Amino acid sequence: MGLVGSPLTSTFAHPRSIPTKFLPAISTLASSYQNRVPHYPLPQSFSLPWLPDAYYKTASSFPTLAPFSPKFPDLPPGKKLPFVSNRTSLCTRYTPEDWNLSNLTNYRGSEASRRDAEALRADTSRMLQDKHQQTKKTQEESTKSLGSRVNDIGFWKGELSRELEAMIGETNALTELKERMERALAETEAPLQVAQECLLHREKRMGIDLVHDEVEKQLLAEVDLIRSCQERMKESLDRARGQLRGAQQELERDLAHKQTAQQIDDKCHHLRDTSDGISYYRGVEQIDATISVPESWAKFTDSNILLSQGERASSAKLRDSMENLLEVAAQEMWRQFNEVNVAFTNRIAETADAKNKIQSHLAKTLQEIFQLEMKIESIRKGIRDKEPALKVAQTRLENRTRRPHVELCRDSAQLRLVNEVYELDQTIQTLQQRLRDAEESLQVLARAKVVLEHDLAIKANSLFLDQEKCMGMRRSFPSTARLRG
Repeated sequence: MGLVGSPLTSTFAHPRSIPTKFLPAISTLASSYQNRVPHYPLPQSFSLPWLPDAYYKTASSFPTLAPFSPKFPDLPPGKKLPFVSNRTSLCTRYTPEDWNLSNLTNYRGSEASRRDAEALRADTSRMLQDKHQQTKKTQEESTKSLGSRVNDIGFWKGELSRELEAMIGETNALTELKERMERALAETEAPLQVAQECLLHREKRMGIDLVHDEVEKQLLAEVDLIRSCQERMKESLDRARGQLRGAQQELERDLAHKQTAQQIDDKCHHLRDTSDGISYYRGVEQIDATISVPESWAKFTDSNILLSQGERASSAKLRDSMENLLEVAAQEMWRQFNEVNVAFTNRIAETADAKNKIQSHLAKTLQEIFQLEMKIESIRKGIRDKEPALKVAQTRLENRTRRPHVELCRDSAQLRLVNEVYELDQTIQTLQQRLRDAEESLQVLARAKVVLEHDLAIKANSLFLDQEKCMGMRRSFPSTARLRG
C-alpha cells in the first residue's frame, strides 16, 4: 500500500477502461465530483518523492466518434450495411446489433469501473485508517519522548538547583567569613599604630636611657607579628574573593539554559492537533542545529556539578584555614601584647627604682655638700683664727731682733718663739691644704649633684614616656572577639 503522495500501485487500481468509440460516453456525473474536496497544499516534508501529479487529478472525458469502417468482424457478410453511395431511401448508419453491442460494451465498462472504484475506496479506507493509526502512534511516541526529555531536564534541573543552593550557602558562609576577616584586619591597625607610636615615643629618651632594652625588643616583635598577621589575612582574603565566582556562574548559566529548554520542551509536549500556534515550517526537518548528544549533554551538567562540589570542598577548607588564622592571630597578638606590657611594667619598675636611688643619692650628696661647705667655712675660720697668734709670735721675734749687743741671746724664749712661728705657719699651711682639698671635694660633689640631677631628669623623662605616654595608649587593646571579626 503506497503512502500519501506516491503513485497508487494497488491490485485493485487497474488502468481506466477505454470508452467505446461507437457512442459518446455519458458523463453527466463527472461534474458532480469535481472540486468536492478543497485543495490544500501538503508540506513537502515526508522524505518521499514529490509527485504533484498524483494529487486530485480531475477526470475528464472527451467522447469522439470512431471512424467508419466498412468491415465488422461480428456481423455476417450478408448483413453488412451498404455504402452511403448505394443507399436510396434509408438514412440509418447502425444496425440494432450494433446498438445492443455498444450498450453491452458500455455496461461492462461501467461495471468494471465500479468494481475498481469500490475496491479503491475500500483500500483507501483501510489505508486512511492505517495512516491515521500510524500518525497517532508516531505522535504519541514523540509526545512520550518529549515527556521523558522534560523529566530528564527536570531531574538535572533539580540537581543543579540543589547544588546551586548549596553553592550559594557556601558562598554566603565564605562571604560572611571574609567580612569578619576584613573587620579583624581593620582591628589590627590600631594595635599596630600604638606599637609604632610607642617606638617613636621611646626615641625621645635621653642619654643613657636610649638603650635597646627588652621593651624595645618586644615592641619590634609586636610590630612584626601584627604585620605578618595582616599579610596572612590579606592573602586569605584574595583567595576568598576568587574562590566560588566561576563555578557559581557556570551553575547559574546551566540552570538558566535548563529552565529555557524545559519551558520549550514542555510547550512542545502539550502541543496537540487542535492547539493554537501550529503551522508549516518547510524544510525545518533538514536543519540540524544540535551540538550535543544525550550522553554529552548529561556529562556537561554532571561535570558542572562535580566542579561545583570540588569548589565547595575547597571553599570549606579555605574557611577552616581562615577560622584557624583568625583564632591563631588573635591569640598571638594578645600574647605579644601581654609580653610587651609585662616588659613595660618591668622597665617602669626598674626606671622608678633607679630614679628613687638617684633621688636618695642626690639627697645624700646635697647633705654632704652642705656639711662640706660648713666644714670649709670652719677651716677658713680656723685659718683666720691662727693669723693673730702668728702675728703675735712674728711681732715678738721682730721686736727681739732690736735687742742691743749681747742681749741678742738665743735663749729659750727665742727658741720657743721660733718654734711657735714654725708651728703656726705649718698649722696654717695644713689648714690651707685641707681647705683646698675640701673645696676640691666640694667641686666633685657639685659635679656629682649635677650628674645625679641630670640622670634624675632622664629617668623622669623615660618614666613619663613609658608610664604615661606608652602605657596610657596601651590601656585599651581590641578584644579577642573583635580580633576574630
